[in-house]
Amino acid sequence: MGVSRRLKSRFHRFLQRPGSTVFLEPLERLLPKIAARADDLSALDDDELVNTAEETEDSVGICAVGREAAQRGLQERPYDVQLLGALSLLAGNVVEMATGEGKTLTAAIAAYGYTTRGEGPVRILTINDYLARRDAEWMEPVYQHLGMTVGWVTESSTPQERRAAYAKNVTYVSVSEAGFDYLRDQLVTDIADRVQPDLATAIVDEADSILIDEARVPMVLAGAVPGEQDPVHTAAALVRILRPRRDYEVAEDRRSAALTSKGLAVIERKLNMNLYAEENVEQLSAINVALHAHALLRRDVDYIVRNDAVELVDEMRGRVAQRRRWPDGLQAAVEAKEGLNATAEGEVLGTITVQGYIQLYRTVCGMTATAVHVGDQLREFFKLEIAVISPNTPCIRVDEPDRIYATRTERDEAMLAEITMHHKTGRPVLVGTLDVKESEELAKELATAEVPCIVLNAKNDDEEAAIIAEAGRYGAVTVSTQMAGRGVDIRLGGSDQADRKRVADLGGLFVIGGGRHDSRRVDDQLRGRAGRQGDPGGSIFFVSLEDGLVMRHAADAIPASPTMTFDGLVTDEQVDWAVEHAQRVSEGVNAEIHRNTWRYSVVIEQQRKVLAERRERLLTTNVAAEMLRRKFPERFQQPDEAAEADEAAEAAEADDAEADEAADAEADEADDAEAADAEADEAEQASDEAAAESPAEETPDTAATEDTEDTEDTEDEAPSVSMVAVDDETFSRAARSIALCHLDQLWAEHLATLSEVREGVHLRALGRLDPLDEFHRTAVPAFNQLVPEIEVRTVSTFEELDLTEGWQPDRAGLIRPSATWTYLVYDNPFGSELDRLITAVGRRLGDRR
Repeated sequence: MGVSRRLKSRFHRFLQRPGSTVFLEPLERLLPKIAARADDLSALDDDELVNTAEETEDSVGICAVGREAAQRGLQERPYDVQLLGALSLLAGNVVEMATGEGKTLTAAIAAYGYTTRGEGPVRILTINDYLARRDAEWMEPVYQHLGMTVGWVTESSTPQERRAAYAKNVTYVSVSEAGFDYLRDQLVTDIADRVQPDLATAIVDEADSILIDEARVPMVLAGAVPGEQDPVHTAAALVRILRPRRDYEVAEDRRSAALTSKGLAVIERKLNMNLYAEENVEQLSAINVALHAHALLRRDVDYIVRNDAVELVDEMRGRVAQRRRWPDGLQAAVEAKEGLNATAEGEVLGTITVQGYIQLYRTVCGMTATAVHVGDQLREFFKLEIAVISPNTPCIRVDEPDRIYATRTERDEAMLAEITMHHKTGRPVLVGTLDVKESEELAKELATAEVPCIVLNAKNDDEEAAIIAEAGRYGAVTVSTQMAGRGVDIRLGGSDQADRKRVADLGGLFVIGGGRHDSRRVDDQLRGRAGRQGDPGGSIFFVSLEDGLVMRHAADAIPASPTMTFDGLVTDEQVDWAVEHAQRVSEGVNAEIHRNTWRYSVVIEQQRKVLAERRERLLTTNVAAEMLRRKFPERFQQPDEAAEADEAAEAAEADDAEADEAADAEADEADDAEAADAEADEAEQASDEAAAESPAEETPDTAATEDTEDTEDTEDEAPSVSMVAVDDETFSRAARSIALCHLDQLWAEHLATLSEVREGVHLRALGRLDPLDEFHRTAVPAFNQLVPEIEVRTVSTFEELDLTEGWQPDRAGLIRPSATWTYLVYDNPFGSELDRLITAVGRRLGDRR
């Protein structure tokens, strides 16, 4: 394609679909051909359709067969926009389709296409277990008409169930469960114990959330280790006695807190130590972590306490972030703050980021309702382009301008009045709040105003499907935290479709946002719940100048005395711009955090890949046994070699016996010849024999003594382990298991080292050194020493190994963790522990100058 043609194509695509980076016209030209092919397929019976599906590999045929299978399995005929989405997925793009446009069926057709093209197995990676199971069961009739198998995996799935599900043509699984299964597979010592086969193709649902928001989240497989008393618990008790403003100060953006000189004096007096002395850095760190947990992390906002456990709230989706914990001791600090026992982090046996795991797949594509805003990051980190698919029916939702108020109180009063007004008419209202606390406070205000409502937040997110499904019924008021990733469509009229027309005549679902989120995508996902597939609907956001987003990123851009009405409504256009600017700044900050985190993660991912390849060789070949045979050729023999040695020894013994018999015969002949002279020379012979017998008797005794000494010397020099040869299978299994055990243990030690280096490296910034460069200078040599150390430890174990009774790992001293568990490491909302420590140290040093 020439330069002018490429420029023309790009200009055309941006005019046609703002935000799209894929020129869709060539794919759109295939739609009439697909329709014609689908008409021909309708005459086939089910078996003929399956046979045709197995033989089809071209894009037109794939979509035509997929459309017919959907018609038969679901009694739904996919729209052209769904087929266009499937074609775009098959081209390896991220597809943006509005809420309610049928992404689930689109993905199923694409999964069939990848499978029939020989690019399976296909994993459809979802955001949670509920969607994995729901979508697999929902789409199963479609796959059956295509002659394909489908499975799903959730947290409760057993290893056998996981293995069976992954063996299907298509598997639906949350990205975290898929990642954890990968980590567990990296610890098996028998390839038959693996559950997850080849990583071929991944279709990522909620692609912006998984590929961008979740990308830097480390998935961790941990093992039990002896615990130690965490100093954070002691620190947590101390910070409780501190008073805000007098003893500590909180930054305006609520991302940092620091002791004042008075607060420092209180703590040092209680601990009877100088916190800034070099030997007390651990206590200083614990105090800083405990202070941040005490002053900045808010219950029912950042976390909830349920079943005597701290559960983190995902700020992007407003639900509990399953199996997540904060790093840097912050989790233990919050648990201490709430008076709970600390949960163990354990020894990290394996870890991989979501981004690192997804990049293991040979083919990656995805779909979401909001991809355009993160297009640059999708290209930067995954080399993915965006295909924006227009809705099947034009959207007629009315999106009103934001209403911005001076204070949060004025904002909440105006929002309450808006909800009450719509409720009186029977129009359903969906309200999105920023956190759990706000949702519960709003519910109380609505109850006071005698407006019944249903609340959906992190405390009852197990009921979300039922709650969301009824949010469109006549007179419903639903208060929810963020709607991103909730995966259930809201139908006008709810389950009673007889009310659909009545609700539509009232204007459809009305969405109210209680404040702008840090990400425009989250707001768009909330707004997109109204106006589904051409339904009427409306939306509006209520914002205050006291909202966290505005305070953090737009405080300086707000005029000192903005124009406003009597009820606090701000009418100054500059304030509108400032709020939009705050969101863009917030998104830029998060993008830079992602970029910076990946810079550190990429070297670990590269090392993990190298070690994973080495582990694969150890697991699937006899490379460990071959190495040990070279080291100990005389000690560890293969059965054939041992048999040859035995035969040679038996042959040598037979030769010695024949030689002895010949010597005895010659001696008998000599005795007969001498017998005739025996009597004549008897006296002389007796004297000679007496003289000869003395040395003759001495020699055998001496020889016997020397043989005994030689034997004793040999026994002293022999190794303590048995020299008995073992069968090749036992030898290979032992060699493989020992090498794998040492590899896994060394990798765990390496990860622990890198974790310590990653935290401590920020102190190098005080010396004007680049922390990233310093991290690499430590991480690379450490890894270079790891690989040869595997061989050293393996050989050392074999030197003391006894295989006479078969391979027994316990006797070899190779004990793996008795229990393992998985969790995800949530971003520390305040930066790393040492980032905060550096600030504190710098401030203290400044005070002392």
